[in-house]
Amino acid sequence: MSREDPAVRADGRPVLVTGGAGFIGCNIANRLAELGHDVLVYDALSRPGVERNLAWLKERHGEQVQSVIADIRDEDSLARAARDSKAVFHMAAQVAVTTSMVDPREDFEINIRGTLNLLDAVRLKNDGTPVIFASTNKVYGDLGDIDFRLEGSRYVPSDAAVAEAGIGETRPLDFHTPYGCSKGAADQYVLDYARSFDMRTAVVRMSCIYGMRQMGTEDQGWVAHFLIRALEGKPITLYGDGCQVRDILDVSNAVDAYLKAWERIDAIKGRAFNLGGGPENAVSLRELLAHISSLIGREVAVDYSDWRAGDQRYFVADTRAIRAALDLAPAVPWKQGVALLAEWLRESRAPTPEFLKAATGIVPAGAVS
Repeated sequence: MSREDPAVRADGRPVLVTGGAGFIGCNIANRLAELGHDVLVYDALSRPGVERNLAWLKERHGEQVQSVIADIRDEDSLARAARDSKAVFHMAAQVAVTTSMVDPREDFEINIRGTLNLLDAVRLKNDGTPVIFASTNKVYGDLGDIDFRLEGSRYVPSDAAVAEAGIGETRPLDFHTPYGCSKGAADQYVLDYARSFDMRTAVVRMSCIYGMRQMGTEDQGWVAHFLIRALEGKPITLYGDGCQVRDILDVSNAVDAYLKAWERIDAIKGRAFNLGGGPENAVSLRELLAHISSLIGREVAVDYSDWRAGDQRYFVADTRAIRAALDLAPAVPWKQGVALLAEWLRESRAPTPEFLKAATGIVPAGAVS
C-alpha cells in the first residue's frame, strides 16, 4: 500500500486503531497516515504519557488523524467508531500481568468484554471489515514443561528443535494469571468469529516489542524501562535471576507485520501467528543490561527480587509461519534497535528550551526564545 495505491484514494473511510495513542498503536497510526489513509484513534488515554503520542500524531498529520477519547468498555462509543471504518487494528488492552493480579475484574472487562464489544460492532455492520488483534505470548503459559539448561547468563531449551526455532503456534494454549486468561480468551473469540461468522479476523501473538515512542514501566515495556532507568542513573530491579530470555522486536518490524496482515487478510483470516524477533534476536535480561551499560558508558545498578507470577524463563517466537504468510523482511538486529531507542529516549526526555527558561530564567545558547 502507498499514497498512490488506488484503494487508498477510492475508499475514504478511516482505519480504526483502538489503543491508537499507545506505543504500538501510535506507530501503526503514523504508518497508516504516511501511506495516505485517514486514521481514527480510539483511546481512553488512561496510561500516563500516551497523550503525548496522540499530540505527536496530530502534529505530524493534522486532520488526517482524528480521535475519540473513550473506553472500549463503552459499547455505544465503540460501535460508532467502528461503524464507518474500513479496517480495525485492535491494540487497546489492559497490558500488565501485575495489574491483572490486583484487579482481575477490570482486566476481564477491558480485555474480554472490550474485545467482544468490538467484534460484535463489526459483525453487526456486516461489511467484511478486517479486524487484526494484538495478542500475547502469555497465551502459552509459563512453559513449565520445557526443560532448560543455564549457559552463561541465559537459559537455553534442552530440546534442540525449540532451541533452534523457538515456540511455534502448535504449542498448546495454557493461560496463567488473570492477564493470560483475559488476553487468551479474547484471542480465541477473535479466531472463533472468523469461524462462526465468517469475519475477516486474525491474531498476532507478540513477544517483546520495543522502539521509539515506548514509555516503558516496570510492568510493561521493559526494554524502554531498563533504558530509562539507566539513563536516569537509577537501579533496575530484576525479578528472578535475570537469565530469562526473550526475543525482542523493533516496533517498525511489528508495524510491517500488522499492515501486511491487513493486506493479506483473506489469505490468513482465522489464523493466529507468533511475532517476535526470533532466535537471532533472543537476549537475556542480563545480556541486555550489559549492552545498555556499553551504550551509556557506565555500569547499570541492579537489584534482585523474587520471580513474578507466570513469568517465563524463556520465550522465543518461532516466526517462520508469519514470515512465510506475510513475506516479512528480516528484523532489525537487536543491538542496533536498542541503540536507536536509547538515542531517541535521550532526545525525547531532554529538557526543552521552554522548560529550562521557565525553571532557570536562562535560554540555552542556540535555542529560540
